[in-house]
Amino acid sequence: MRPQPDPAVLDGLDLLDPHLHASYDLTPLWRRLRATDPVRRHDRFWSVTRHADVLRVVRDPDTFTSLKGNMLRTLLRGHDPGAGRMLVVTDGPRHTALRRVLTPGFGPRTLGPVTRSITEATRDLLGALVRAGGGDFVAEVAAQVPLRAICELLGVPERDRRRVLELTAQAMLGDEGAGLEARMAQSEILLYYTRLAAERGSAPGDDVISLLVSAGLTEEEVLLNCYNLIIGGDETARLALAGGVLALATYEKEWARLRADPGLVEPATEEILRWTTPAAHVGRVATRAADVGGRRIEEGDVVALWTVSANRDETVFDDPDRFDVGRQPNRHLTFGHGPHFCLGAQLARAEIRALLAELRATVTRIEVTGPVTWLPSNFVSGVATLPVALA
Repeated sequence: MRPQPDPAVLDGLDLLDPHLHASYDLTPLWRRLRATDPVRRHDRFWSVTRHADVLRVVRDPDTFTSLKGNMLRTLLRGHDPGAGRMLVVTDGPRHTALRRVLTPGFGPRTLGPVTRSITEATRDLLGALVRAGGGDFVAEVAAQVPLRAICELLGVPERDRRRVLELTAQAMLGDEGAGLEARMAQSEILLYYTRLAAERGSAPGDDVISLLVSAGLTEEEVLLNCYNLIIGGDETARLALAGGVLALATYEKEWARLRADPGLVEPATEEILRWTTPAAHVGRVATRAADVGGRRIEEGDVVALWTVSANRDETVFDDPDRFDVGRQPNRHLTFGHGPHFCLGAQLARAEIRALLAELRATVTRIEVTGPVTWLPSNFVSGVATLPVALA
């Protein structure tokens, strides 16, 4: 487990430092901010840490826009290259139109076959890890299942999937400043989807790329939204899956409860999503002056909504720092709220449910066998490596 920072230095911590989030469990900081300074002014942005205040902002896209970006890293640069063309960084009628195009790709008709594929992949990958006597759960299972699901959604042909999975995994290494390998993989994967989109233009299917192409989007708009689905679809599920297994290994009584009661799979899925909160913050920019939590936000101010804190708000969750597989109700904000509620929420839930069902069926003991490392990022939150033995 990560150490908690010295209480004496909590107020001086640099929330922009990605290594701070990897090195420390910031629970005490979020707790203090919620209690004493829930809408706090930093040098270049505001931090919003209470559940009610986060909801107030995300429910009002007219006042708090995502058009300039949705993460601190791009907002503080003043521009997001996908603004107005990629679903997560659009608002208003354009957002509604893009969402209408993409929604059928995440409906029951499409997700049925994908869910069956997720179940098979989870069984195969988890079984291989058990037979091997253990390994890195992130690399061997958590990183693989979401990527296979994304290949299904985007209609990647079977012949290409091994290479696409390799490239996408390499591209994921570039979150906080891509190295050469990650940048090359990102370029190659974009070229691949350019070719695939061109093919779907003449022979459309029922996959997400075909939906985008058939809607008359430009080539760049198709690529931007594909890439957003790849990155977003991978990270949320990968980090939730890995963080969920770490929680079950850490809280053995909760793992025993889950094993004993199949009815806990659904609430445990939601608790894993709350507990892990893969998107640590969501960014917005104020389009006009507004009051949030008793503080005045001025036009043009950058606002960071710390979901990782809102999901531990004492006024919403009983005993919020306890991992509880039976927690109900569970009004977490992991998938956001309002117009930008995550399109892939049901897909991520299906991936977690499949993992929990397979763990219950085949595993009795989960043991962490080595050092756990965490991602150096202020935007996504979760483990980078998780060595485990499953028996």
